[in-house]
Amino acid sequence: MKPLQGLRVLSIEQFGAAPYATMFLADMGAEVIKLENLESGGDPARYTGPYRLGEADSQYFQTWNSNKKSITLDLKSAEGRAQFERLAADMDAVVDNLRGDQPAKLRLQYADLKHLNPRLVCLHISAYGRDNERAAWPGYDYLMQAETGLMHLTGEPDGPPSRFGAPSIIDQTTGLTAAVGLLGAILGARSSGIGCDVDTCLFDVALHQLGYAATWYLNEGAVTPRQARSGHLSVGPVQTFATADGWIFIMCMTQKFWLALLDALGRTDLLARPEFATPTSRGEHRQTLTPLLDAELRKHGTRFWLDRLGGLLPVAPVNTLVEALESPAVRDSGVVRQVPHPLRPDFRMLANPLRFDGQRLQQAVCAPLGADNEELLPSRVDQGAAP
Repeated sequence: MKPLQGLRVLSIEQFGAAPYATMFLADMGAEVIKLENLESGGDPARYTGPYRLGEADSQYFQTWNSNKKSITLDLKSAEGRAQFERLAADMDAVVDNLRGDQPAKLRLQYADLKHLNPRLVCLHISAYGRDNERAAWPGYDYLMQAETGLMHLTGEPDGPPSRFGAPSIIDQTTGLTAAVGLLGAILGARSSGIGCDVDTCLFDVALHQLGYAATWYLNEGAVTPRQARSGHLSVGPVQTFATADGWIFIMCMTQKFWLALLDALGRTDLLARPEFATPTSRGEHRQTLTPLLDAELRKHGTRFWLDRLGGLLPVAPVNTLVEALESPAVRDSGVVRQVPHPLRPDFRMLANPLRFDGQRLQQAVCAPLGADNEELLPSRVDQGAAP
């Protein structure tokens, strides 16, 4: 039995944040019903990216929507609203992923729905929140990285501000934040019998990712600079280094690892230099230390150093996307899974990173647009799945 089996979630969602949140719930066994608008073609993610899977489906869409059902409703019509309320009455949660002014307009708030089910939890994911002057603004992942300072912290010191290389990182962290909040509220509702509204937004989550850089500024006025070679903000050596054929990332966060590195490099003479005595002083003198370590590491290729340093200190290759996905570590872990699609039986995706009792969660592709209308909207059989 999956841990969330029996949990029911109705989700008005699109693109990344809410779909990522509800995908985790669905992968863990929750029944997630994706509510889409047939007239607009459903979730725009169905048509996003160059790699399509038929008329209203894409690899981009499937990345965030495994194990979900799909129904089509127009929430602004009287019939659609009636069908929605009938479903909501039997749900643990209703999720929306809209502009912040829309939950009130569409009557998706707890105050609007509690008469149907007092234990209902209403999760709202928006760009900027529901209670400020930007509630009605549209917003996307990259905008949040720009405005919250994340782009300014990312990249080489002499380069332009840069977004994270991984696409949709703020969408995904917002989704995880939302999933935690939703499950907490559902537990509370099961105990108290009273549901609530749960809110999170892309902007707040992006700002929260500043972490201790924000804490340092708020308390000390310290402005964190960019560090060359993706270096740590205060200690060293923690950064990328050049090898004979690529790059390697070394993290000597403690003195023990520093000693192991010097021993492996044959440079224990550096122990006598006071500017390299502590992790903090090494961070302060990274411009002097980096070329010394580069000179040693460039004598051999990345594989040589991984074999020599692996297990002695924290070290990793700086892989390309291809190298990462084709690596023995990925292959042996079973994290790449075959998830058959009706039009692509050999379709592959990354597995959910959670395991229960050592077992990975089973995944299935999301249903076609409106495929579950007949089961879940019996009076709407005439508006069945899109062809």
